[in-house]
Amino acid sequence: MYFRSMLVKTEAIVLHSLKYGETRLIVDLFTREAGRLSLIASMPKTQKGRLKKQYFQPMTLLEIEYEQRQRVQLQKLKDARLLVAWSSISFSPEKLALSLFVAEFLYHALRSEQRDEPLFSYISDAIQWLDTVEVGFANFHLTFLMRMSRFLGFYPNLDDYTDGCVFDMRAATFSLLAPTHRDFLQPDDARRIHTLMRMDFPTMHLFQFSRTDRNRIVDVLLRYYRLHIPQFPELKSLSVLQELWNDNHR
Repeated sequence: MYFRSMLVKTEAIVLHSLKYGETRLIVDLFTREAGRLSLIASMPKTQKGRLKKQYFQPMTLLEIEYEQRQRVQLQKLKDARLLVAWSSISFSPEKLALSLFVAEFLYHALRSEQRDEPLFSYISDAIQWLDTVEVGFANFHLTFLMRMSRFLGFYPNLDDYTDGCVFDMRAATFSLLAPTHRDFLQPDDARRIHTLMRMDFPTMHLFQFSRTDRNRIVDVLLRYYRLHIPQFPELKSLSVLQELWNDNHR
């Protein structure tokens, strides 16, 4: 049976790429028009080709053209160009560690995500903000993960927060009474979540956390995601990120 194909142009964020044979890559992307996609790209043997390996580094922003076919799992990438060329991420160990962590996180968090333009814009705007900011970005990954939960449907409800509350991670609510299950945060961690919900990218440098606090918060946030996203794994890039920060970074 013959199935029609069509060429689709869209903006895309690279999440992961894997070498496939001698001259091909399998590239996982989150796109503005089609959500999560896996594409196969044939790489040229010379530098003169239009597709370049550096285009497929995690969190690169591209404009792509691919051939869409029905009932085909791996669509064929026809063309790609840089949408934004990073000015600092590739040259800053801290920013590079943050971008690799975010890419690995998104690779697992967006496994079956459909078209969602507000979510695409959020991710695209966030990584561009990281590239342009010069100082005060040590809390980027914490703010990114907390705000991302809004798009995935389990952003915490702040209405019932008072100091001394626990945080029920299953229900995403604060309460003075501990739930009957074990998936809740004690008041100290609940207070950290409440503080995190007040932060955004421009203001997060005003909130001072120690290295211990920062690492504790990211552990709690990833535990929270594992409760709401089935089979969400341990992230390999986290250990690198945790080693970079010290108490002199805000």
